[in-house]
Amino acid sequence: MNLAQVLNGLRDPMGVPFYPWFFQVLMVLTFALHIIFVNLAIGGSFMAVYEHYKKGENNKRLSRFLARSSTVNLSAAVVLGVAPLLFVQVVYDPFWYVSNLLSAWWAVGFLCFVTAAFLALYAFYLKRNPESGMKGFGFFGWLTFGLLLLAGFSMHLLSVQFLEPEKWKLWYLSGNIMNTSGTTVYDFRISRYLHFIIPSFAITGVFMMLYGWFFRQRQDMDKEYLHWVAVSGAKMALWATIIQIIIGFWWLFSLPKNLNFTSNAFLWIGVILGVIFFLVLMAAQKDPEKYAVLSALFAFLAVLGMAVSREVLRMVYLGKFNYSIYTYKLNIHWGSTALFLLTFVMGIIVMAYPLTVAWKLGRYGTTSKEGA
Repeated sequence: MNLAQVLNGLRDPMGVPFYPWFFQVLMVLTFALHIIFVNLAIGGSFMAVYEHYKKGENNKRLSRFLARSSTVNLSAAVVLGVAPLLFVQVVYDPFWYVSNLLSAWWAVGFLCFVTAAFLALYAFYLKRNPESGMKGFGFFGWLTFGLLLLAGFSMHLLSVQFLEPEKWKLWYLSGNIMNTSGTTVYDFRISRYLHFIIPSFAITGVFMMLYGWFFRQRQDMDKEYLHWVAVSGAKMALWATIIQIIIGFWWLFSLPKNLNFTSNAFLWIGVILGVIFFLVLMAAQKDPEKYAVLSALFAFLAVLGMAVSREVLRMVYLGKFNYSIYTYKLNIHWGSTALFLLTFVMGIIVMAYPLTVAWKLGRYGTTSKEGA
């Protein structure tokens, strides 16, 4: 039996309850939303602790804001991360489960890293102020950042092993001895890893631009402070994007040449969206508040283009083994599908009201400068 037969034989014999393309579209969309909040959590936690050690009052205020918002962004990242993970398990189950078994400790460790990052982030957020009487809590900010990087490393490790089924047997067997420790790092690609980490600072920079734009109509907010935050965010976003472009091409040219991915149309659509985002950021340097919303829009489109390109590349990788999600056995179950869609729509409706209230209170309400 060849590898293609093995991979297709590992599929769920019950098949999928609805059309695979439906899960794929939702997987890409939810992954794009998830990775944006991951970027905000990573970049926000770093900038919160970095600004914490600065002496300026603006730096301290920005640190307080980013520390508080990072707790929300990390929560959103975790919640939104459930969806793409479930969709991966539905249509790519042979690859995901084997990868998790090969490095089981890293798969379980991911949950531990994220949980510990949550606790460290709250320790930094709640106890870092001088009024608390507690000193040295900047350490917990750096710990949060490090743990989030470690969690990203775990996901990177599992995702790379996912794409290399031809190596599974070699990894699992060392001579005649089976490696069942689950602790081994079988493959690590620094360019791919950085390709997901560096955008954290670009997305966080855009977030800071939005902060300046969002609160500028408030009478109780310091306009000079808001402009300083927006300008700082625009600069950080621009330089992070420049670095990301360099790393992106490094990653692209490190791909196996037999994939011919450099000629893939979806890749270049993503590249074009990234270039447009970069041009918008260049224009935003003069008036970051004016370009904040446009920058956020193209940041999302660039991330979405990356998510689409990532999924297309995964299909190209697995196409070498005659594996296609579109050939998965179809066993339509209208009841569960309808329930899923109904729950999804109802969730949007339920969340619309508190989000609308939060928007109006944040934009027009009265809060203290300490909380801003």
